[in-house]
Amino acid sequence: MSETHTLAFLGLGVMGGPMTGHLARAGHQLRAYNRSRERARRWSDAWAGEGLDVALQPTPAEAARGADIVFVCVGNDEDVAQVVLGEDGALAAMRKGALLVDHTTTSADMARRLGQECAERGIGFIDAPVSGGQAGAENGQLAIMCGGPDEAMTRAMPVMDAYAKAVVHVGPVGAGQTAKMANQVCIAGVLGGLSEAIRLAQGAGLDLDKTYEAISGAAAQSWQMDNRWKTMVADEFDFGFAIDWMRKDLGYALAEANRLGLSSPVTALVDQFYADIQAQGGNRLDTSALISRLLKASTTSQ
Repeated sequence: MSETHTLAFLGLGVMGGPMTGHLARAGHQLRAYNRSRERARRWSDAWAGEGLDVALQPTPAEAARGADIVFVCVGNDEDVAQVVLGEDGALAAMRKGALLVDHTTTSADMARRLGQECAERGIGFIDAPVSGGQAGAENGQLAIMCGGPDEAMTRAMPVMDAYAKAVVHVGPVGAGQTAKMANQVCIAGVLGGLSEAIRLAQGAGLDLDKTYEAISGAAAQSWQMDNRWKTMVADEFDFGFAIDWMRKDLGYALAEANRLGLSSPVTALVDQFYADIQAQGGNRLDTSALISRLLKASTTSQ
């Protein structure tokens, strides 16, 4: 990278922590903030062990003050509102001409609100949710879906390249979040079908390795099949993208579809299946745990 910047990163979770590290390795000057001070200290120790210089700050405002670009990666709409729009939020401290990039998966309404708030202050804004999970963040291989003006994208893309395998400018503010909703709807539908397919193969007494070999090279092939078939068969779900987060994302997708006057019956059904698993205490299980609910339902009906 030929040009370096003064950056702020708000949110040092399983996604934001590695992303911040990639930016520091690219030579940028980093200031960071995390609501959990203990997690912030763990990341700080890890970066110090690598010889990276990331200055932790006590508030989002202190992290954002003087930054060329402020990145955000927290949990949901409420978290974004707190760290960006709150009393000690980033926006009040950002200079005119700076750029805010929100990597959080939020509602499209929140993206549009942030875009308006930034525009009123002469600050650029991009909604830029990511896909690829913890592994993608750690390996710098995230897919980023962006909404915002061309000028803001031109400034942000070379910086985001530090942790991205693909950055796509989908459209205006809010388009990135809507594209991420479409991504999550696809995942939910695929996992619903994959769960029923595995149950069918199990019920018929098929060799599950051979069944995977037979169908994974055909039209049914998917990332979920390639990466979750074996763990779903083995009832292993203590990893990956938590059901709590998927339900949050599907809630945003269903709300946006409703706003647009669209019907999403498959998404609504899978969302309810996930609610059943949450009721059984499976909140933090991987989304592939959907099969556990379907297996139970199938057994009960026999």
